[in-house]
Amino acid sequence: MEIATLNALRKFDDLKMQKVPIFTSDRLYYDLYCLLPGQFQRVHSHTDQDKIYLVLEGEPTFEIGSEREQLVEGRAVIARAGVTHGVRNETDQRIVLLVTMAPRPE
Repeated sequence: MEIATLNALRKFDDLKMQKVPIFTSDRLYYDLYCLLPGQFQRVHSHTDQDKIYLVLEGEPTFEIGSEREQLVEGRAVIARAGVTHGVRNETDQRIVLLVTMAPRPE
């Protein structure tokens, strides 16, 4: 059985947002994204993959397509395949996201 302790995997870096793999398979990515104040994931898209962000800590601002919204802990948002998306930490607190992307890019 594969078990991960998410609190132990959290990792922050002053230089850039951290993507921490939790589980990886041939079918999906399951990662933690850790953002310090001012850090961001640039707006981009995936042709064939859906991406789900679940807020574990903090209040990140998401840009999904033409919409922009700040979410709180316990909320989730999906960026469907082909839709531009990104996330920013516009607060003075740390942000931790649980991110799932499937199917895994080739």
